Amino acid sequence: METAKGAGATGRAPGMTDVARVAGVSAQTVSRALSGHPNVRAETRAKVLAAVEQLGYRKNSAAGTLSSGRSRTIGVVTLQTTFYSRVTLTYGIEQAARAADWSVVTASTESLDTSVVEAALTRLADQGVEGIVLAIPLIRVSPRIEQLTRSLPTVTVDGSRTAASEVVAVDQVEAARLATRHLLDLGHETVWHVAGPDAWLDAQSRLTGWQETLEAEGRAVPPVLTGDWTPASGYRNGLVLARIPEVTAVFAASDEMAFGIVRALHESGREVPRDVSVVGVDDIDLAAYCSPSLTTVSQSFTEMGALAFRHLLRHIEDPAAGPEPASVEPRLVVRASTAPAAGRTG
Repeated sequence: METAKGAGATGRAPGMTDVARVAGVSAQTVSRALSGHPNVRAETRAKVLAAVEQLGYRKNSAAGTLSSGRSRTIGVVTLQTTFYSRVTLTYGIEQAARAADWSVVTASTESLDTSVVEAALTRLADQGVEGIVLAIPLIRVSPRIEQLTRSLPTVTVDGSRTAASEVVAVDQVEAARLATRHLLDLGHETVWHVAGPDAWLDAQSRLTGWQETLEAEGRAVPPVLTGDWTPASGYRNGLVLARIPEVTAVFAASDEMAFGIVRALHESGREVPRDVSVVGVDDIDLAAYCSPSLTTVSQSFTEMGALAFRHLLRHIEDPAAGPEPASVEPRLVVRASTAPAAGRTG
């Protein structure tokens, strides 16, 4: 007996398996056809559309996607983390996409291993996204990543680079220069640095900006301490810095590490900023409300996410257009955690 339109074999609302059964294909093929995947043959797509029409399965949205060949969906590859920068960057992308009536699918990775990133990109491609924002700090890319980013319009942030992608970034070298220059201008003889993880391009760029600024001024370059972006790692490094009498100025590669450093210095009897000035990077919301309020280098992750979406949309709509790299300028925000070095009036 023929199944009634709008109902599956058991009288329930039709599902993807019902469409697959009527079309004579797999459920995965139905999913790819409905999401506009480019590797689905025209005749297969036509069978799926016919089954959608027959069963009334998501008739309007599915048929519209099939007829237009557009999914109006982008993918975002990001790290599995609760770091403020990752959350607000993704929020900026989603907010801009929603305003333009686009959808966002996120594929998070547990590491920066290229095979893990390849799998995330493949998942997004299989879901029929029209473009990708690669929001992870890749130092190295594999041939497969290069291939995937050539086949789909791609914008990278966080310093990642592929041959075919468009880049949206914050000048992290300049961010470090702003922080280091501020402390030197306050009369500090040199500036100590608590860097981020070696695997992150942002951390490497900030370290470079700090070191180049000190060398350009003929100042001593202290040994680098390394954290993992967390307040706990800042606290551990802060305990080390507190035992070094000549430390009077510290540049932390993130606000969250700076919070840990300030706590460790306070517990060790060294007052901020009377004894030690501290500068962070990011200007997260808490920076203005900690005690003392944190001097930091501001970079708008929400703005960067929105900018990344706009560049990706331009790339999708006009694939022949040349790349237009974009940069969000960092800005020094001076608050109470920095002061002139002892004996200086500023």
